[in-house]
Amino acid sequence: MPKILVIEDISSLREEIIEVLSLEGFEVIGAADGKQGIEIATAELPDLVICDVSMPVMDGYSTLAAMQEHDSTATIPFIFLTAYNDPTQVRKGMNLGADDYLTKPFAVHDLIAIVTARLKKKSYIDQKLKSEVDTIRTNISRALPHELRTPLNGIMGFSELLAEELQDQPDLKEMADGIYESAQILYRVIQNFLLYAELEILANKKTIITDQSTYAQEVIANSSRLKAQTAGRLADLHLHLTDAKVRISKIRLSKIIEEIMDNCLKFSNPETAIEVISTCDRDSMFITFTDYGRGMTPTQINNIAAYIQFNRKVYEQQGTGLGLAIAKILVKLYGGDMQIYSDLGVKTTVTVTLPLAETSQVIAEKHY
Repeated sequence: MPKILVIEDISSLREEIIEVLSLEGFEVIGAADGKQGIEIATAELPDLVICDVSMPVMDGYSTLAAMQEHDSTATIPFIFLTAYNDPTQVRKGMNLGADDYLTKPFAVHDLIAIVTARLKKKSYIDQKLKSEVDTIRTNISRALPHELRTPLNGIMGFSELLAEELQDQPDLKEMADGIYESAQILYRVIQNFLLYAELEILANKKTIITDQSTYAQEVIANSSRLKAQTAGRLADLHLHLTDAKVRISKIRLSKIIEEIMDNCLKFSNPETAIEVISTCDRDSMFITFTDYGRGMTPTQINNIAAYIQFNRKVYEQQGTGLGLAIAKILVKLYGGDMQIYSDLGVKTTVTVTLPLAETSQVIAEKHY
C-alpha cells in the first residue's frame, strides 16, 4: 500500500485530502507545516508528498529544498498545491525539483489522477532500477568468483609452503604466516561479497526456501564454539540449547551463527559473557545471542545493511559490515525473522526465529 504525506496548513483541506486518498486505498499521513512535514518524511519515508506552497513556519519551496538535501528523501515524488496559477511560481517549483502542480480549488478526480500517475511513474523507475541492479549482481556473482578466488588460493598455498620451509628462520616464517593470515581474511571478505550478491537476487525474487532441514543443536554449538575459540574467548561463551529440526540447511544455519557470533565477539570485550540460547514453541525455534558490549542506537539498528560499519572513526574494527546483513537475508529466505534489541553501552540481543520442520519435535535441552 503506497504511503502518502500531505503537508497543508489549512486543517479542513488537509483532512479532506487525507479522507479522499484513504478511500482510494492509500496510507495517508498529515502534517500542518513544512517543518513537521520534513520530520515525518524523514521518519516515515513516504512514497509521495503533496505539499502546499504558502504555509507558515516553512513554505513549500523551503520544504522541498530541505527534503532534497537528504539522500533518503531526495527522490520522493513531490506535488505542489497552490492557490495561484502563476507560471513564474510553477517554473520556480519545477526548477527546485517538483514533479507536478495541482491548483486549488481542484476536483477529486484530478487529485486522484495526478497521484496515481506519479506513483505509477515512481513504480516504473523503481522496477527498472531494481532490474538493472539485479543484472549487475548476477554478472558479478557469475564472473568474479574465479577471477578473485584463483589468485588468492595461490597466495594462501604458496605462503603456507613457505612457512613450512622456513621453520629455522623465525623472522621470515612470521612474514609468511602474516601473508597467509591476511589472504585468509581477504578470502572471507570476497566470499561474503559474492554471497551477499547472490542472496540479494534471491531475496528480490521473494524466494522462500522450504525443502531443506537440519537438527539445530549441534550446528549452533559447534559454530558458536569455533568462533569463540578462534577469538580466544571460549571461556566467555555460555550455551543453553534445545534441539529440534529446523527448516534450513546445515550450511546456511552455520553461516547465520558464524556471522552473528562474529558480531558479538567484535563488539564486546574479552572476559564479558556471550550467551547463546535456543528455545522452541509449537512452530518455531528461537535462537538468542546476547553480548554485553557497547550496543547500538535505534538508528544504527534500522540502518543494518551491506557495507555499513558504525562508529568506524571511534572504534577500530575489521570487516565490511556485511555479516548481519547476510544473516538477516538468509533468515528471511528460509521463512524466518531476525530482530535486534540493544541497550546502548550495556548489551545487544539478536533473536533469530526459524520455522520448525513439519515433523519436528523438541529433542533435548543441553547446557554447555
